[in-house]
Amino acid sequence: METLSLDQLGDEIAELSAHLDAATARLLDLIREFDARGGWNNGFSCCAAWLTWRVGLAPGAAREHVRVARALGALPLLAQALARAELSYSKVRALTRVATPETEERLLAVGHAGTTEHVERIVRGWRRVDREAEAREAARQHASRALHVYLDTDGAVTVRGRLTPEIGALLVQALTAAREALYQQAHAEDAGTGAIDVSADTPTMAQQQADALALLAETALHHGIDPGAPGERYQVVVHVDAEVLADADQPGQSVLEDGARVPAGTSQRLACDASRVVMRHDRDGRVVEVDARTRTIPPALRRALHHRDRGCRFPGCGVRFGQGHHIRHWAQGGPTTLSNLAMLCRRHHRAVHEEGYTLDRQPDGELQFRRPDGRPLPDVPRPPEVPDDPVTLLRARHDAQGLRIDARTSTPGWLGERLDVGWAIDVLHPLARSAAPIEWACNWPARHHSIT
Repeated sequence: METLSLDQLGDEIAELSAHLDAATARLLDLIREFDARGGWNNGFSCCAAWLTWRVGLAPGAAREHVRVARALGALPLLAQALARAELSYSKVRALTRVATPETEERLLAVGHAGTTEHVERIVRGWRRVDREAEAREAARQHASRALHVYLDTDGAVTVRGRLTPEIGALLVQALTAAREALYQQAHAEDAGTGAIDVSADTPTMAQQQADALALLAETALHHGIDPGAPGERYQVVVHVDAEVLADADQPGQSVLEDGARVPAGTSQRLACDASRVVMRHDRDGRVVEVDARTRTIPPALRRALHHRDRGCRFPGCGVRFGQGHHIRHWAQGGPTTLSNLAMLCRRHHRAVHEEGYTLDRQPDGELQFRRPDGRPLPDVPRPPEVPDDPVTLLRARHDAQGLRIDARTSTPGWLGERLDVGWAIDVLHPLARSAAPIEWACNWPARHHSIT
């Protein structure tokens, strides 16, 4: 066997690493397109979750790949540098944390000039400046918050104010909910009387906002400025006929408390693991009997289910907390037993009930998931076919693309100078107060200046 010198061995490592970076650029292009086209939306919560299942990336690495792929879609200079293996993936990953189309060119110069350690230090300094700027802006907004309420000469009250962004968003949501409540109330009153006053003018948006604000004030005073318990605020009540629960094609009701219809599949999903009250009606629809409220899955059985499944059983998921799913629905005669239950997160519980996925327990006790088209969804995807000599194939592919990659392709221009992070940020960051010319930083280290 031929013995390589250490220099030759180092050159081969550097060249192959550059080839891998160029291949990573192609990988990120594919991930960005796959993510944009929703290819992962076949039972997975996001593109990163699909990558974890299909490719075997760790969740953190998968999220970083998706983030970098999305960022490079708006940063063509960095994307091109990675595709040519002029910058390593590690450098590009760091630079995409702060780069924008306006600052991309100067940060690209940082990547060419320095090592990955230099890039990481400059990015940390850059983000510190950004955070300080954000903190100053947030403090300015907080200090400028105000609400003025005063009487006009005719006795009307004028309200004028300025709120921080998060409080403003909260107020907008509250006003929207109040306007909707007022609309529902007016609609119900019109339906009850059977008469509509066509002479009444429809309130303008400004008038609706004023009425909504009045409702918010009345509601707050009525409840003693108490938002209530979370369980009460977020409780959802669904009225569904037993026939509809057993067979979605049967006629009957499946409606929310306010009368809005929901699909039968949604009702079946909610009924899998919820509080249940059985109400019996006579032929005229009047309630003749109401049973006590019970849990579909008793607490003791739920604890056993959590202990056995340890999280969502959908392939590639594993979210620790979820809901109990009846493999054969209890409304169809399925027993509420451990063997007929499986733990699913909210996302995949919806997939099974409302998106066409199916779930069966095999005779050996294992679960078998199937896609909407009937194909099995394995716990572990089939491994890809790898050629006997992938390195030669990778080099040949890049040669065919016109890429000339060697051991020096991704070598930085650093000549050993000490890195002065403070000076570099003053030169590079748009918010820096220094007037130092950008060209000076971009030419480093050719002019033997340290960048900071």
